[in-house]
Formats: sequence, C-alpha cells, structure tokens
Amino acid sequence: MYPKVNHFTPPTCVALALVLLVATGCGGGGRQTLTVFADASLTGTFGSLGKTFEAAHPGVAVRFDFGGSGALAQRIARGAPADLFAAAGTAAMRGSGAPSPRVFARDSLQVAVPKGNPAHVAGLKDLTAPGVRVALCAESAPCGAGARTALAAAGVTVTPIGPDRNGKAPDAAKVLAKVRLGEADAALVYRTDVRAAAGAVEGVDLPEAARAVEDYLIATVPGTERLALTREFVDLVLSDEGRKVLGGAGFTPVTG
Repeated sequence: MYPKVNHFTPPTCVALALVLLVATGCGGGGRQTLTVFADASLTGTFGSLGKTFEAAHPGVAVRFDFGGSGALAQRIARGAPADLFAAAGTAAMRGSGAPSPRVFARDSLQVAVPKGNPAHVAGLKDLTAPGVRVALCAESAPCGAGARTALAAAGVTVTPIGPDRNGKAPDAAKVLAKVRLGEADAALVYRTDVRAAAGAVEGVDLPEAARAVEDYLIATVPGTERLALTREFVDLVLSDEGRKVLGGAGFTPVTG
C-alpha cells in the first residue's frame, strides 16, 4: 500500500512560489529591454519609433542612450552594453566595430537665419559680407565637418564668432541659440537642426549642400542576446512608418 500523500502546501512554500511567478512574469520570461545607442539628433524620431515598437511588442522596453556618435562609438568599442547603434556618419559607425551597417537616412546642410533673414543671406558667399556674423560648429561635430566641406566647395572663408578661442561652438544647439537670440546673422547646421528649432529660425537651401550630406547608419552591436529584436527594430526604421517619422523631422529616408 502506497503511503498517504499530504497535498497541503505550507504557507512559506506558497509565498515562495508567488515570488518566483512575479520574478519570471508568471512564466512568460519577464520583461526584456532593448538598449539602443543613437546620435542625439535622432532623439525625437527614435523616441517616437521606440513607443511604436513597444506597443507592437508587449513585454519589451526600448531604452535609448542618446549622445554624440563618436563618443557612443567609443563606449561600444570598450564594451558598453548596447544592442543596436544608430550613428551619424560612417566614421563613428566604423569606430564602434558594429558590422554590416545599413544607411537609413540622410541629412543635408542649410544656413540657419533669424526670422525674416535680416542680413539677406541667400548663399554661402553672403556670409563674407561686411557685418554678417556667422556661427559655426566645431569640426568634431557633424555640423562643423559639413560646414567645412560646403565652405571649401564654394571657395568661401569666414571668421566665426565665439564662444571658444577658435570661434566655434561644440554643437548645433549652441550655434542655433546664437541665431535665435540675435547674436548671429547666420549659422551652418543641418536641415533637421533647423526643423527641430520649431520655427524659431529659418533655413536657406544651398547648392553646396550636396557636397555635405550626412549619412545615418544603423547596425546590430556584436554579442547582443536580442538579435531578433534588433532586426525587428531596424525593420521598423526602414518601414513606411519609419520613413514618415524621419521625413517629418527633415531627414531624407533611405531604404536601399
């Protein structure tokens, strides 16, 4: 005769079982986090796409780390925990060591001017007119590298106003602030920077902009344990929805 089995479960065991169920998401494997390192200029667009991705993937949280592409690439190369990298410029992507990147968008240079364009800037040569104050980004920033290329293509040399001893600001936000506050008559930045200023400045198109196009690339970081999720996020970026969001921010979407 088999011994009688006691089916009573002690309260401590019940409590332990409940803790385990909560910790594992009631057997569903728990909540996953997809970590995306992305250039600061993608803050608005990727923030929006992240919400779309989360809505389509219950149990997945998208965590963004926005910053300069070069600095993010260095962190990835040193082993920072990231699943996906979206960079402005091929040099930063190459520095991260992420293989097989895909170009998903491009950005082109514009001259940002105050509302009404009081200095009547219509092109790069107008930046050399007497009294025209020009703000430029440092060449370590994409807007600075693009400005150098465009000015060289036009054969134009300008002397920018502060803030550093070289007369250049560290990023687009700083030079746009000078235009917005009336401290500069013009600044060379990217189209998306002008769009992000939400009407506080105006943008003037440039023929030389074709020489200073910035590619935006995205790639899965080697070693990620969320390979399927990274591929699905890239698919979203390249989808019609992704193109719509990027185009709305002033980017030129690329799907090839």
